[in-house]
Amino acid sequence: MLWCYLIRYLVMAGFYFDASLRLWATSLGISAVIGVGLLLSVPAPGHSALRDRWQVMRLFLMPFCVSTFAALIKDSGFILIFSPRIAETVMAVFCCGIFLGTVFLLRRRR
Repeated sequence: MLWCYLIRYLVMAGFYFDASLRLWATSLGISAVIGVGLLLSVPAPGHSALRDRWQVMRLFLMPFCVSTFAALIKDSGFILIFSPRIAETVMAVFCCGIFLGTVFLLRRRR
């Protein structure tokens, strides 16, 4: 499911891309602050979250994606997280479907 979230984010970021350095730098800062907080809250006693690199990456990537998504779609007429243009939503669902179909076929081959 997280992969589909990422695919949807990438599709929408492609439609609403903004090259503003300020937007991306602010999102990196938010990602760093929130990511560190999440990192400190995740490990069980006696274990370090730093051992799982994928988890660490996700803890920093998710706030980055959320903050950039919010900034990119600002004043674009989104209803919650849904684009006002049906073609954009269809494209995101289509890309996620291709990914899920590929994963299904690869797992079936095993």
